[in-house]
Amino acid sequence: MGGMAVELEGTRAPAALADNDLTAALKVAVQKDLGNEFRLQLEFAIASGFTIIFGASGAGKTTLLDCVAGLLKPDLGRIEIGRQIVFDSARRVSIAPQQRQIGYVFQDLALFPHLSAEDNVQYGIAKLSGDERRRRTDEILKSFRIAALSKRKPAEISGGERQRAALARALVTDPRVLLLDEPLSGLDLPTRSAIIEDLRAWNERHRIPILYVTHNRDEVFALGERVLVLENGRLIAQGTPHEVMTAPLQETVANLAGFENIFDAIVVATHEQRGTMTCRLAEHVELETPLVRAAMGSRLRVGIRAGDTLLATLRPTGLSAQNVIPGKLVSLSQHDVIVTAKVNCGVEFAVHLTLAARDSLQLEKGRDVWVVIKTHSCHLLAR
Repeated sequence: MGGMAVELEGTRAPAALADNDLTAALKVAVQKDLGNEFRLQLEFAIASGFTIIFGASGAGKTTLLDCVAGLLKPDLGRIEIGRQIVFDSARRVSIAPQQRQIGYVFQDLALFPHLSAEDNVQYGIAKLSGDERRRRTDEILKSFRIAALSKRKPAEISGGERQRAALARALVTDPRVLLLDEPLSGLDLPTRSAIIEDLRAWNERHRIPILYVTHNRDEVFALGERVLVLENGRLIAQGTPHEVMTAPLQETVANLAGFENIFDAIVVATHEQRGTMTCRLAEHVELETPLVRAAMGSRLRVGIRAGDTLLATLRPTGLSAQNVIPGKLVSLSQHDVIVTAKVNCGVEFAVHLTLAARDSLQLEKGRDVWVVIKTHSCHLLAR
């Protein structure tokens, strides 16, 4: 690496890939300064399958894809696809983008408006024989269910069909790596789900590394075999979707994973025999949380999903949940079929309810209620 030091804060080092994974692997260790005090500095290794790149806007997700594709040259580092080095700053190796055999679908798709879907798909394989071009094109158009639309131009087909055409154009070249930069943004859930299933089926046959950038938590669980979380150009978490999204260790990841309740907390008691401890959120608000190595008086952050909380209009008894906190209902808001209740308990909790629960509880602003939370729904986060 020519003296480059890459620090992976708050995450495990990437596991070594088995020798039989190397021919279908992507290994990246790069540094790129983009000015305005932003530096991309990452190191990871992935095998074939879906790897989700997750992070807030400006985290460096598209910059990473551009470095892998060769559209942006890192200042330092090394990139390997399979057993081939495509970039190495120490050896002054930098293979041109068109020679890396990488498929790239941009957020804006970049289809040629004057060409039909079929001609768009064939654009990247123009040097092949006519028979081979037709064979590959027919096969990929069928795989993505747009064979009947092959003669139509992008303006003549739906948004979902344009997404399918863009994927087909990237995959018809038989890439060694596929890069997807939020390819399904703006599509409705049924269309997005159908395309995801077709893409998954394609990769079960081809098994190449796919880097998939998304802001959508549902796509992380629907597609991801592995998740890499970026913040300010750094890799701050990695693992399976369950490891990263369900039990995050960092507040940034908790925010991205949809933890609506995140509070400052002070450790006021430990209960080693029960495997729990008591944390104070406010003067009269205490939570029982899982036990961690923290001294009395330690300051932590606690994250709780709104979907992991319950609401009662009478003080409940005989529950396994240890946290029953009185409060007053501040507001109710509806998004699709989910109702969010805001409850002032000294700190404000967000609670998710169904429409039926809202109606059966006869909830209204100002009503006295109790927030109920299981101990293991309280996730302790690094400050």
